[in-house]
Amino acid sequence: MELRFPEVETPDDASLEAGRLLFAGATEFVKGVVAMDGLPPADRVEVCFAGRSNVGKSSLINALTGRKGLARASNTPGRTQEINFFTAGDIYVVDLPGYGFANAPVAVVEKWQRLLKQYLSGRQTLRRVFVLIDARHGAKAVDEEIMSLLDKSAVTFQVVMTKVDKVKGAALEEAMTRTRAALAKHPAAFPELILTSSEKGEGIATLRAVIAGIS
Repeated sequence: MELRFPEVETPDDASLEAGRLLFAGATEFVKGVVAMDGLPPADRVEVCFAGRSNVGKSSLINALTGRKGLARASNTPGRTQEINFFTAGDIYVVDLPGYGFANAPVAVVEKWQRLLKQYLSGRQTLRRVFVLIDARHGAKAVDEEIMSLLDKSAVTFQVVMTKVDKVKGAALEEAMTRTRAALAKHPAAFPELILTSSEKGEGIATLRAVIAGIS
């Protein structure tokens, strides 16, 4: 039986080079947005990264761009409380506020979760959401809440497993099986997984190539 949601195949040389070139130029922070009326003009393709607090979104963006300090990484869940826009070539790369547990007052959490949902539902230039899943745990109920929102918004999303260097063998397979079972319920899910390690660089070139192919 064909495996549903297999790991993405290694891109060919041309695709890898396109991904390298996309992120080889100047990559700049544009702005942090705290309300929908603060969004930059919708004048280019956007891809964004969503995930539970502390799943490694900022670290992944830094690895993609090769700039360690571009996106703020922190061991404190919930530090990213804005929608942060960055340029890479002629596209926007967007770092969304973490969902789920966050070390912040309830009112603050509710505000940025509301902004997150408004953005995902209403940004016409958004081409794909990369939903980050910690490879040590696999998909959880809170991840499926975002997946359901993306289904309703008709926004394609693709799962990126993070921190694959932290788990191996049967434990990784178990997490991937759990994630695949969750994805099978969601029509907006892109049918391939990307496995990454920001610390070791694993999967980064592949993810760059996938983004270049979207843009």
